Amino acid sequence: MSMLAILPLRTRPIRTVKQYSQSVAGIRQQQRNLATGSALPEAYLEPVGGEKGIAAITLNRPGAKNAISVKLLKELREALDKAAFDPSVNVLIIRSSQPGSFCAGADLVERRTMTKVEVNKFLADLRSAFCLLEDLPMPTIAAIDGPALGGGLELALSCDLRVAGASVTKIGLPETKLGIIPGAGGTQRATRLLGASKAKTLIFTGRMLTAQDALEWGIVDVVSDPSSTAYDAALKLAKEINQSAPLALRAAKMAISKAPELDLDSGLSFERACYEPLLSTSDRMEALNAFREKRKPVFKGE
Repeated sequence: MSMLAILPLRTRPIRTVKQYSQSVAGIRQQQRNLATGSALPEAYLEPVGGEKGIAAITLNRPGAKNAISVKLLKELREALDKAAFDPSVNVLIIRSSQPGSFCAGADLVERRTMTKVEVNKFLADLRSAFCLLEDLPMPTIAAIDGPALGGGLELALSCDLRVAGASVTKIGLPETKLGIIPGAGGTQRATRLLGASKAKTLIFTGRMLTAQDALEWGIVDVVSDPSSTAYDAALKLAKEINQSAPLALRAAKMAISKAPELDLDSGLSFERACYEPLLSTSDRMEALNAFREKRKPVFKGE
């Protein structure tokens, strides 16, 4: 039997050339793992083909809508660790290996088999992973091409920016309808992003939002065109960001992320502390030379 014959069947049709390319990339990754006898990864870091400086962490449990299992969480953490220390990554996209998916939250089937101690450890590891994602030095974008529920939305909220596919109809924090509350940062990050009133409405009601609703609420920053995907739109945004100097992007993220914690005077001092080291970088000189020579700068992250 060929390796292709034992790969999982798709559940949704491929609508665009880019979706086809994304699907082929996922199949090739599965073939590589089958060839080496290793289990299929449920999350992994990979370069975005032809786009130097842009990488993706791909979630790969298509049969479970990328519900967060213990294995997926472990591999997600490993991928985040790799990205955190890779200076070649200027922009990171979190995406699904299959169109029509993002992350449906925790794997409740697996959860039912876990002891209380195992559940507590899982939640601690989940919070830690999302904090690591939030604290990555480079800009991050969530490409929401399908349901982002509970822990899936908490994952997206840990990114700097969120892009949703136009056809997505399930974005929300439904935990109160399951007898709990968001437990991986949802109450805190939603409040910081939306304000207390909107966060309370979202969480108290467990309401499901469409992509357009989420845009109007301020949960997502971009909704893709109906003819494309969230990943397409996220990649377009990543390419635009990737034109900026890598060290400047990291300094800007640091200064902006710190702003809510500081009063204005302290914030201005911190901004200056982030700004001043950039003045002596090679990229700063390259930008000045390119401006004078009327050409695009070529940044090296130095």
